Amino acid sequence: MIGRIREGLEAGEIIPYLGPGVLDLVPSCPVPGSPEALAELLTGKVSVPHKIRKNLTAAAQFIENFKHRKTLTGILSEAFRPNVQPTPLHRYLADLPKEPVLIVDVWYDNAMQWALESKTDWGQVQGVSQSEHFGTWVHYYRPEGPQADDFEAETWGTVLYKPLGSISPEQNFLVSDTDFVEVLTEIDIQTPIPEVVKQLRAGRSFLFLGCRFRNQLERTFARQIMKRSSSRHWAVLPGELTRNEEKFLREQNIERLDIPFAEFVDGLVCEKLAA
Repeated sequence: MIGRIREGLEAGEIIPYLGPGVLDLVPSCPVPGSPEALAELLTGKVSVPHKIRKNLTAAAQFIENFKHRKTLTGILSEAFRPNVQPTPLHRYLADLPKEPVLIVDVWYDNAMQWALESKTDWGQVQGVSQSEHFGTWVHYYRPEGPQADDFEAETWGTVLYKPLGSISPEQNFLVSDTDFVEVLTEIDIQTPIPEVVKQLRAGRSFLFLGCRFRNQLERTFARQIMKRSSSRHWAVLPGELTRNEEKFLREQNIERLDIPFAEFVDGLVCEKLAA
């Protein structure tokens, strides 16, 4: 199965969808590697009510309401400022040969950007907060940082889509309840999804790596980004699943690979290098 997935990735038939769990592969990772870790960091900086201390979006909303949006953005910028060294998985995905390549990354770190730094024919699309950029859903960036436009994005060989935003090149973060309410109000009719992503997902499958689908937010983003793509997908999900995760996988026809994540990556990348 890993060999078949590798063939699909390199033929441009499968789109990698990276979650925060990918950072488990980074030794001594310098940034928060899960929503829970980020919530703990936020609530360590600003006191929030006990009942929402472990809820990332609610804790972020409390800070935004009572300490101002700039305080929230400042804490997040500090948390994700350290450069994250790309793993062999990031570098493998950066070198996929069949263009155009679409890579979806639903966390705020910059590891995938660093993996792409040696290339010139790529760019990224980041979700932006309506609190800071009212009326705009995404920003487009060239490799060197300056903003581009949606027409230019359609010419890139690799498109890195960061729907929740990213630390670089500018500090864009969708993290609070308000951020997500704005997006979820429109996402069912696909308004926040950039046109280049809609084009590149057509007929392709998705491979979910480092992702969980425990809450409605995680499931909704995955469902809407996958919409109108292929009818077959895969997810590396070791361990026990929640009932909601099991239901989501069935509904979306996602085949689960119940193997340790590092083992899957070794099979995907190391066997490729050996070949």
